[in-house]
Amino acid sequence: MDKEKIITELEYKAVRSSGAGGQNVNKVSSKVILSFNLQNSQALDNEEKELVSQKLATRLNSEGILSLHCDEDRSQIRNKQLVTKRFIELIETSLQKDRPRIPTKIPKAVIKKRLENKRRQADKKQSRRKFDF
Repeated sequence: MDKEKIITELEYKAVRSSGAGGQNVNKVSSKVILSFNLQNSQALDNEEKELVSQKLATRLNSEGILSLHCDEDRSQIRNKQLVTKRFIELIETSLQKDRPRIPTKIPKAVIKKRLENKRRQADKKQSRRKFDF
């Protein structure tokens, strides 16, 4: 994965932010929406694209475009930096392959303890039974 190449493929759109900010909200487009077309990306190879599309399947729209937005700061430039940083972290974590889980063996002492408790409980129930002679 080439970060510089991916960053050149990003598309940014500035829109008016909602929420607190006073008059600044009404006149400045400080919210930044980042769009990344995964299928048309030249920075990722096919294997990486497949891995990212599997891991981020819920975040991709029907055209395979990943959208992130940021309106945390009053500054458009700061929001652009934040959303870009968040995007890079998201792509890096989605490119990491999961290690296969190695099933552990149940220790013999644990099995023995469980069977002893089971036997003890059975004996307790057995002793409470009424016997008919």
